Amino acid sequence: MWRTEEEYVAWARRYILFHNKKHPSAMGPEEINAFLTHLAVEKNVAASTQNQALSAILFLYKEVLQENVGWITDLVRATKPKRLPVVFAREEVARLLGRMTGVDRLVAELLYGSGLRVIEAVRLRVWELRWQP
Repeated sequence: MWRTEEEYVAWARRYILFHNKKHPSAMGPEEINAFLTHLAVEKNVAASTQNQALSAILFLYKEVLQENVGWITDLVRATKPKRLPVVFAREEVARLLGRMTGVDRLVAELLYGSGLRVIEAVRLRVWELRWQP
């Protein structure tokens, strides 16, 4: 959650700087469209990156400025990545985890089994609860 907040602030900053430090309430759908199109066409960002930027900007308007920017039209969308992600076979995962021990293995198993991000897993803390009948 903390990383998402940091990224949203960074995207809001990039958006404002892209428009020469113009205040967001003086801008609207046209400026949002121009920024997101710039990301897709000139910066060649991934679709997920463009989506994160859009979410951050919409959050800025809706939750921070409490303004409705309406529907964003004519947006040039970033294309999906052309490469497939590398995924280990079950046997490879079993071999890898089999060579690990202790806390490292526990964290790796949590990452693999739960879908936690690395930062979320390393921030986990163990609380000892004592059951008393």
